[in-house]
Amino acid sequence: MADITVSLTVRDLTHGDLPSCAWSGSATHLVSMAKALDRAARGEVDYLAVCPPSGVPVAVGGVDYAKTPGAGTLWQLAVHEALQSCGIGTVLIQAAEQRIRARGLDSAELGVEESNPRARALYERLGYVAYGSAPDSWEVESSDGTTTRYETMCTLMRKPLP
Repeated sequence: MADITVSLTVRDLTHGDLPSCAWSGSATHLVSMAKALDRAARGEVDYLAVCPPSGVPVAVGGVDYAKTPGAGTLWQLAVHEALQSCGIGTVLIQAAEQRIRARGLDSAELGVEESNPRARALYERLGYVAYGSAPDSWEVESSDGTTTRYETMCTLMRKPLP
């Protein structure tokens, strides 16, 4: 087996990227991403894309600056399923933390579903510490086109950014 190294770049996600991000969720999720990009245009959030040389996003995620005063809140983090456990999520999170620092903020926060221990392990490895829990919910579109409300419990995590 041979190792392959691929260069990755992190840039702002654009509306033009959305059709190539169908891997990250349903049509409802893509609508949510489009709304987040509108917020990015107003400076309320950053929405990042991690891309190989093709320029097609293989990971995406946002930083919301309005949710928690004094912190950037990471949300909608996703890495293409075929590329998980390759370090791409770490690249995405570190880039998001750089954006938070560039805004003069000194901490990052996120919520991770309690049913996702793999993601929580990544966040802990990157220095995030649990400080509470809270319910969360969002709209999910099923394969037959119906929309339902997905409800979950999330562990809230925080990391100081020196």
